[in-house]
Amino acid sequence: MDAQIGVEKVIEEALRVVSDSPTYLTFDVDGIDPVFTPGTGTPEVGGLTTVESLRILRGIRGLNFVSGDVVEVAPPFDPFGGTALVGATLMFEMLCLFAEAIAKRSATQIPVSQKRSYAVLHTGVA
Repeated sequence: MDAQIGVEKVIEEALRVVSDSPTYLTFDVDGIDPVFTPGTGTPEVGGLTTVESLRILRGIRGLNFVSGDVVEVAPPFDPFGGTALVGATLMFEMLCLFAEAIAKRSATQIPVSQKRSYAVLHTGVA
């Protein structure tokens, strides 16, 4: 994320691009500053803070999520468990998003399989 763009613009763009498409969400902890997630394969100095990461996840609430993952948590590089804690917290937030999307689909009774296109929302460095 370009710091000049800001979290709100990132959220706005994600919502615009994904719209109501079934969406697989992947969160790459490489995109978080290594001061928060040192236990990763490719640390990104100047990356997101944990607060920005949570704001992004909470800001994309309401999308039609079908699944997702948190990637690049590397226990051998995480001697004190901070990266694992961040990864688990992000996954908890994502599970809340997924549960809400499932409940919304169940309420409207629109199976995911009726949609023809899927979006993949990747947070982190490219």
